[in-house]
Amino acid sequence: MKNLVNSNNHAYHIKSTLFGVAVGDALGVPVEFKDRQTIGENPVTDMIGYGTYNLPAGTWSDDSSLTFRLAEALTQDFDLNIIGQNFVKWYYENYWTPHGNVFDIGLATRKAIDKLKQGIQPELAGEFDESSNGNGSLMRISPLLFYLLNKPIYERYEITKQVSSITHGHIRSVIACFYYLEFAKQLLEQKNKFEIYKNLQTEITSYLSSISVSSTEIALFDRILKQSIYELSEDSIFSSGYVLHTLEVSIWCLLTTNSYSEAVLRAVNLGEDTDTTAAVTGGLAGLLYGFDNIPKNWLKQLARKEDIEKLAEQLGHKITIG
Repeated sequence: MKNLVNSNNHAYHIKSTLFGVAVGDALGVPVEFKDRQTIGENPVTDMIGYGTYNLPAGTWSDDSSLTFRLAEALTQDFDLNIIGQNFVKWYYENYWTPHGNVFDIGLATRKAIDKLKQGIQPELAGEFDESSNGNGSLMRISPLLFYLLNKPIYERYEITKQVSSITHGHIRSVIACFYYLEFAKQLLEQKNKFEIYKNLQTEITSYLSSISVSSTEIALFDRILKQSIYELSEDSIFSSGYVLHTLEVSIWCLLTTNSYSEAVLRAVNLGEDTDTTAAVTGGLAGLLYGFDNIPKNWLKQLARKEDIEKLAEQLGHKITIG
């Protein structure tokens, strides 16, 4: 197996991931909060504008903004304080917004950013209670993959836990982020998506058990860790803002489609939290199919595409030189 970790492909894979997230996000923004039945009457088949927020086509939301802010922090030496302050600058100073203003933010993320602004340590800013398991850390976690590449599993888990906890500290959100990044890592290693799914059923379960994560908590992930989620019908797949639903739907969309556009459109047309569902799906699908397979007419309409490309190059350079 070619060692992609030491190859010159970093910038391309980072670009594929960042644009994968942003394009999926932008496809979902105009129909966010619409239910599945309503969208089903007029399914999304292309990049459209306006709708929910009355914003032009190609507008991405907080999902991409916070993804870019994490990626930007990782162009420097890894530091939770830099990541946290990047989030503060996004919310309070409109850094890395598509059109100069923040128009969407989750409740838990906003509370955490307020704490960060007050000087709370970043790893303690996110809530730790069970009710705080929205998808706000999962939606932005993908760039962390490139920092974790050559690290052993225990470091990958611990660092993922720290970065999730900036906004979402409960173990369930941490496990969702960890699973997602482990899936992404094996995609980067060019393994087959179904092989990865099977691998992780053993690897994730074994690792979580080895660090004494409660079996009750692990069991909540059974549809991914024990069953064949890709065999479930659409009616069995939920697209709310709950982190477990978002993780499940991203894997389901990836495993039941054969292209980037198919995967993200399937995610959008499930309704509800459309931007995040498609952004999280899009991160994996971008990595799997590559930047060159994201439809050109979608990329053309995307807000700040030159800035996103430049960010991918900067992070690629940092990962390459260490």
